[in-house]
Amino acid sequence: MKTFAFFTLPLTALAFRPSSLQSKIIKKSSLAMSSPVESGLVDLARKQNPVVGYFDPLSLAEQNFWGQSTDATIGFLRQAEIKHGRVAMAAFVGYWVQSNWHFPWAQTLSGDPFPSIDLSPEQQWDACPLTARIQILSVIGLLEIWDEYGGGDDNAHYMRGRQPGKYPTFAQFRDNVHFVFDLYDPFNFNKKMSEEKKAERLVMEVNNGRLAMIGIFSFLVADKIPGAVPALADIATPYDGNVMIPFGADFSLSQETIVGTLAFVGILSAANAANSGEEYEAVVEVKDIQLASAPIIDTNVPPTSIPTDLPSGVPLKTEAAVEVKDSQPASAPTPDTSVPSTSFPSGLPSGVPLRKDPKI
Repeated sequence: MKTFAFFTLPLTALAFRPSSLQSKIIKKSSLAMSSPVESGLVDLARKQNPVVGYFDPLSLAEQNFWGQSTDATIGFLRQAEIKHGRVAMAAFVGYWVQSNWHFPWAQTLSGDPFPSIDLSPEQQWDACPLTARIQILSVIGLLEIWDEYGGGDDNAHYMRGRQPGKYPTFAQFRDNVHFVFDLYDPFNFNKKMSEEKKAERLVMEVNNGRLAMIGIFSFLVADKIPGAVPALADIATPYDGNVMIPFGADFSLSQETIVGTLAFVGILSAANAANSGEEYEAVVEVKDIQLASAPIIDTNVPPTSIPTDLPSGVPLKTEAAVEVKDSQPASAPTPDTSVPSTSFPSGLPSGVPLRKDPKI
């Protein structure tokens, strides 16, 4: 149940979408089909590394991912690189910190301490309670969705013109839920920084992120494959788990985790696709619901005239009053005690149908 709740969190987070988007269905639109030179990738690559320059052996920047144009593809690739670089920088620093220090207070309400620093960071993760790991991944997933939807504002998607790597503010969350600091520049220290300076620092961030990705994977490979990274052979701690399976220590959750992860990625992909292109208003037509309907007429009974030669004393009822109450189930009809028990006359004209048990 807890795992199911975790994977339904993305649906809950969609409630923070702006009202202008909630009633719209987005369709693909055509953006510019720019080349790497026209999009500025070649010049940017020279600034990032004058020695290597522009390096794209697979020509990914010239592809048309999901039929969204090359500009959208470049926006996706740049966003992915910046994001992974930031995660790698945090992971690299975290690896060093976790290997030498942990929080002095209890990790759980029951008083359990944080995993020992005698364990490797990978082993520490496996030693954390399942609920703690789910909480960590839940926060990461919510931050990812917040980025995909531009922070609840009408911000363009990073595949639709928004600057790659520019994480939206939490202004909508602060105004509607509670106060929280922004991820970038929470105290507005860089408010007056020029755009040229920001672009220069972004180049530095990308380079540092690339180096951090190499660094964190060097640690992971050295722990998993002894001797694979000679420079880290003396400090590596052998690890027999799988760093690519976050719940690998919980064997009962391995398959469920894979299915859940695919579902989570599917939701993000659908949300991503919904943020591109031409907009159509979703029209919802609400029709009145009729709680009571007219009784069904039995068309199998042919119409007939009432015979005039019936014996005197037999009451005739020309109209049947039917009362329908919504809250009461159908029940057997109450017999009319005012009709005396009598035999039907034998002199009726032919063709007149007789019904011994009248039904309403």
